[in-house]
Amino acid sequence: MRDTLAMILAGGVGSRLNILVKHRAKPAVPFGGIYRIIDFALSNVMNSDLTRVAVLTQYKPLSLMSHIGDGSAWDLAGRTREVKILPPRTGEEDSDWYKGTADAVRQNLDFIESRPSSQILILSGDHVYYMDYKDMVRHHRAIGAKVTVAMMIVPWEQTSQFGIGILDDGGRIVDWEEKPRKAKSNLASMGIYVFDTDYLVDSLKRTTETDFGHHILPQAMADGQLYGYVFRGYWRDVGTIQSFWDAHMDLLDQSSGLDPQTWGIVTNLEAGSMPCDWPPAHVVPDAVIVNSAVSAGCTIKGQVINSVLSPGVTVEEGAVVKDSIIMHKSRVSRGSSVNKVISDKEVVIGQNAQVGDPDTKEANRDFPSHLNTGITLIGKWAEIPSNARVGGNCIIYPRVTADDWKEGSLPSGSTLKK
Repeated sequence: MRDTLAMILAGGVGSRLNILVKHRAKPAVPFGGIYRIIDFALSNVMNSDLTRVAVLTQYKPLSLMSHIGDGSAWDLAGRTREVKILPPRTGEEDSDWYKGTADAVRQNLDFIESRPSSQILILSGDHVYYMDYKDMVRHHRAIGAKVTVAMMIVPWEQTSQFGIGILDDGGRIVDWEEKPRKAKSNLASMGIYVFDTDYLVDSLKRTTETDFGHHILPQAMADGQLYGYVFRGYWRDVGTIQSFWDAHMDLLDQSSGLDPQTWGIVTNLEAGSMPCDWPPAHVVPDAVIVNSAVSAGCTIKGQVINSVLSPGVTVEEGAVVKDSIIMHKSRVSRGSSVNKVISDKEVVIGQNAQVGDPDTKEANRDFPSHLNTGITLIGKWAEIPSNARVGGNCIIYPRVTADDWKEGSLPSGSTLKK
């Protein structure tokens, strides 16, 4: 695999994750207690014996760059190993912000050409999955393809979110639709591509089109060079609030197939306050923990039910956390209840507050397509005052303090900004 170069696309805004990407790129969003989303792609690279990877960043990249560091966490530092951060070359002649997936790679053709390789493996930095890329690259080589797309069966109701293909008996893609309203197939692209290097370079140089799914792949199909690689493991695009919450619930379901520890997913323990800095979780005798993932450094004196807690979370006496995701150093104070909530880092929920109403039918009025299933979203560093009442499908923006609450309640579907 030393002659395969990996490129991880990690520059998208990820706006459907709403305030979770207010201060960070989507691949840098915490996941599963101790990880960040990009850890899955980076760990797959490591576990597939790839030694050279480029990460194409753009939107609010600071925390992502800090997390990746020199790549040592994923064994990507050394004389023959590297992880290279490639931001847009703004300010240079004939350069601009990345306009799309294909444009991002095109702007870095000099990087590709400076590192001789037979194949380019193009990945997304915001998916949760395990894949041995060696199998896909070997398949690509064995069938003599110029372009191979990883694909999997998805529910029909989700087909409008993906590129959809139809394969012939030889595995060639003979029909392709990008995010169709009414799909002919439910075999969907996973956003993972293997290109022969020469073909990729030529394809990007002969057009100015900006997107792989809309432009480059249809041309490869027209050239008769586009093939599919059918994947049957766990994979989820966590680019929406609902899918992000669903993936965490999968983490708690042993039958789901999502198992980061068995997959060998690793994270950078040197960046920020990670588990190596924390003592073991402290659980008092009267506490209750049911089907939950509780990270190091947590203090549990109340009830935690079907939830995922990151390092340093405190759940005080009489507090109940249910069906929720609570990120680093947050505190759920005495007597409060949290139900179907995604809380970012360092949030304080005051005493006897009630947050969340999963049964509400009222979508968030500002972002109805983001929050409509009863999830309530709390931004980083926000404070919910004691005795507050917060409904479902609510959004509380980062840095909101008790002084920003004009009333002691936030009805379902509401948004509170600082």
